[in-house]
Amino acid sequence: MTTIPLTPLDWPISPVVPLLATATEAAEAEADSSLVLAGVLLSLVAIYFASKLFGELCARINLPPVLGDLIGGVVIGVSVLNILVFPEGGVTADSSAVMNFLQSTADLTAGSLEATFAAQSEAISVLSELGVIILLFEIGLESELEELIKYGPQAAIVAVVGVVLPFALGTVGLMSLFSVEAIPAIFAGAALTATSIGITAKVLAEIGKLSSKEGQIIIGAAVLDDVLGIIVLAVVASLVKTGEIEVTNILYLTVSAAIFLVGTIFLGRLLNPYFVSLVKSLKTRGPLIISALIVTFILSYIASAIQLEGILGAFAAGLILGESELQRDLEEQVVPIADMLVPVFFVVVGARTDVSVLNPFEPANQEGLIIAAFLIAVAIIGKVATSLTVFQSGINRLAVGVGMIPRGEVGLVFAGVGAASGVLSESLDAAIIAMVIVTTFIAPPWLRNVLEKGEAAEATEKEEAA
Repeated sequence: MTTIPLTPLDWPISPVVPLLATATEAAEAEADSSLVLAGVLLSLVAIYFASKLFGELCARINLPPVLGDLIGGVVIGVSVLNILVFPEGGVTADSSAVMNFLQSTADLTAGSLEATFAAQSEAISVLSELGVIILLFEIGLESELEELIKYGPQAAIVAVVGVVLPFALGTVGLMSLFSVEAIPAIFAGAALTATSIGITAKVLAEIGKLSSKEGQIIIGAAVLDDVLGIIVLAVVASLVKTGEIEVTNILYLTVSAAIFLVGTIFLGRLLNPYFVSLVKSLKTRGPLIISALIVTFILSYIASAIQLEGILGAFAAGLILGESELQRDLEEQVVPIADMLVPVFFVVVGARTDVSVLNPFEPANQEGLIIAAFLIAVAIIGKVATSLTVFQSGINRLAVGVGMIPRGEVGLVFAGVGAASGVLSESLDAAIIAMVIVTTFIAPPWLRNVLEKGEAAEATEKEEAA
């Protein structure tokens, strides 16, 4: 069975350690562990500084702080300062400001420097992945399982339409308007199906709307969107590799996702009382948070092992433990961990984003930008149109559609897999990245604005009625 890269850690990357001819050179190419730690620490300083600086700026002009994290990542990343860069697409240690600084304090061979750069980048990527796992666990804790079940059918409709519509519009439009071949057009259309649950959930949490009806529909639809996105990516990657669709792979992913989510929630409800009793019987420090993290990491591992995403396991763990009597205590204890790790995830998403593809004065970008304009329009229309499928009354329909817009790290996974497979041309690859950038950055302030206007309109109606 083909294994599809689903997270930034799994993206195919260029070799960062040169091919070594002798055993002596191979030994020299080992990473310096002390410098790896130094590089990680310097990177974290840059990440936290950028997160706080730009987050505060956004908060003061009434924009979501998560947007500040993304902007801060762009500033310290590959687009501007090159403080936080990753060995993807042929990027070497010479491009990293952190590695250049470390090289000035230590005499490293070229091979050792590249190996240290690779190890430091991988460590930051792992911390980033831990950040999104903790974020989804926190979101699961704050979500009401009963409400998610209540709005489940509505969320399912939103998710399916939000996948099918942009995929169809994007694929057909690229083939008919831009004469793109079928397989590249299908891959680009698949990239339009994604939704970044992390970015949307963070915005909802920041403005206190996570438990609202709109919030529950968006979260439920985004979770289903993630599952559908994994299936679509597997199908498209199989099509690229073999020219045919592996039905068994599709069935495996669909059945395993259903069994995992339903089975986890069912077993979790049965075992919750035993979890509470165990925690209360422990005498050592941090019994609740450590026990909860064990459950979260086990479920995240299982989700990853069956070719789903680890964040689905983390979200399921949050839903389960959120049903226990220890929910409030657990929410309070997970906040400091989230404050430490979640900004790493968002800043890294921004740092990986190369905004140079948006430069219209670069001749190589011009064709890509024209295609990007089409993809951006489809990406927005395809998700906002899901608001028309909201049939329940008393819901801010537009907010549901806008909440599904950001592609974020999920869209970058599609772009990374497509670039590595060689199926995408440079212009089409740049267009997908541009689409990811624009949808990621416009969605947070737009969602906040739509929700606030909906609140104001609702308050006005109540006053008039009174």
